[in-house]
Amino acid sequence: MTLPSYFVSHGGGPWPWMKDQYGPAYDKLEASLQAMRRDAPDAVRAVLVVTSHWETRGFMVSSGAAPGMIYDYGGFPPHTYRISYPAPGEPALAARVAELLTEAGHPAGLDPERGFDHGTFSMLYPVYPEAAMPVVQLSLRRDLDPQAHIEAGRALAPLRDEGVLIIGSGLSYHNLRQFGPSGAVASKAFDGWLQETMALPPSERNAALLRWAEAPMARVAHPREEHLLPLMVASGAAANEPAACVYHEDDFFGSLTVSSFRFG
Repeated sequence: MTLPSYFVSHGGGPWPWMKDQYGPAYDKLEASLQAMRRDAPDAVRAVLVVTSHWETRGFMVSSGAAPGMIYDYGGFPPHTYRISYPAPGEPALAARVAELLTEAGHPAGLDPERGFDHGTFSMLYPVYPEAAMPVVQLSLRRDLDPQAHIEAGRALAPLRDEGVLIIGSGLSYHNLRQFGPSGAVASKAFDGWLQETMALPPSERNAALLRWAEAPMARVAHPREEHLLPLMVASGAAANEPAACVYHEDDFFGSLTVSSFRFG
């Protein structure tokens, strides 16, 4: 079975462990994440997360057998700094990812010390709460070149036939200075472009993504594009297959428009 790839808007901080504070704010996102598991319940043997919270000069792959935790957020309740998500790593898969990228002209290294950041563990907890599924993380390249990340996705496409679920973890809108009513117009405008782009024929989609900065209010929606680049990898991994919106809200935290997409 050829698995789909995903771009997921992963929400903010350690939200699955803050339901008392957030109430129903994340219910729709949580339901969409849980639905990912139902798409291919028996075919997935491991997950590759392209995380927006790890940037390196060249691509790097987490290769430890038992990754630790990285609490890369601030101002949250004390219990969120004691979260444990003890999913195993998979060194052999990490080596395979690095090999595929290097063979495609994008040299990649291995990092046996890299732990799970919140773009990984917060997003995966609703999908695999038992934390038994092996997880490997791929960094973004620090130059944030969209072409390089689309090409990386193309290089990693064989993994979809090897039982590896590729998930790009970011946010379709990421402007923390306008994360509320002030971001309503920009998030809606950019999401409108994103929906149109994802509906294009696959042969045109990635070409349009290269020009993302020309989209309406693009630089308001993404002053810095690290939370958008995982979309490029997920799209590249299914370059000849259609995309579908699998999560959408136009009132996230009361005012923001956010989306996630499935490819293949």
